[in-house]
Amino acid sequence: MTSPFDGLRFAFGTLSVLPVRVTRWDRQAARGGMLSAPLVGLAVGGCAAGLGLLLLRLGASPLLAGVASAAVPAVLTRGLHLDGLADTADGLGSGKPAEDALRIMKQSDIGPFGVLTLVFVLLAQVAALTQLYEVSWALGALAAVVSAAAARLALTLAARDGVPAARPEGLGAAVAGVVPVRGAVIAAAAVTLAAAITGAWLGPYGGHGVVAVIGPVEPGPLFEPYDAVRPALAILAALAAAELLLRHCTRRFGGVTGDVFGALAETAATTALVVFCLAHQGT
Repeated sequence: MTSPFDGLRFAFGTLSVLPVRVTRWDRQAARGGMLSAPLVGLAVGGCAAGLGLLLLRLGASPLLAGVASAAVPAVLTRGLHLDGLADTADGLGSGKPAEDALRIMKQSDIGPFGVLTLVFVLLAQVAALTQLYEVSWALGALAAVVSAAAARLALTLAARDGVPAARPEGLGAAVAGVVPVRGAVIAAAAVTLAAAITGAWLGPYGGHGVVAVIGPVEPGPLFEPYDAVRPALAILAALAAAELLLRHCTRRFGGVTGDVFGALAETAATTALVVFCLAHQGT
């Protein structure tokens, strides 16, 4: 029998550097782990937002807070998602058949496609977080948490039934196809709803009692409406972008790998942050 804690241990033990020991490494534990992946995102995003808010409270600039919030997820995953993004970019950019592309992705070095992709993705994340922190600490913190949750939710959907593994070994093979489609849909709906409720609570309909957590602030952009649409839209856009990349990688490589999972996470996180910025511009 598999307990819920087996899935949680699997999720936190494989998707973060938090000191959690994975007690089971089988398909049932993997199923629970991938369904629990958004909880890892919540923890990682909370740490990212917490560091950003701490720096702002100590007088740091929004740029420094943005850099810190972008760095925390990389640190808490040992850079595995960023490494997967770079390897996937090299594999896709090579234009070679699936077998050769997978061999390129497995090499320890990073090629030009991977370097350029990392540079632009990290610049986009820092730029988005900086812009959002400049608007208010609350919007930047919310975006950091939502983007991290969306990144891990993308992994839940990528591990759904019907998505094959490109290799017979590795993390991709361990989690490919373990999540029932119904479970993936329920997880997506739950995370989107939770993000929408949080956004509404931070807005005029829920009041600004959360300000007490940080302390007194001067009236200004902080009191612009925080509605439920912005975080929900960010998650849906993140999942759509990740799904497009997933389908492309499945066609090119014949399935998913651990590197592809990392690329999906970074793609979803970056998309969510960009949509937060665009949604703000439209309010």
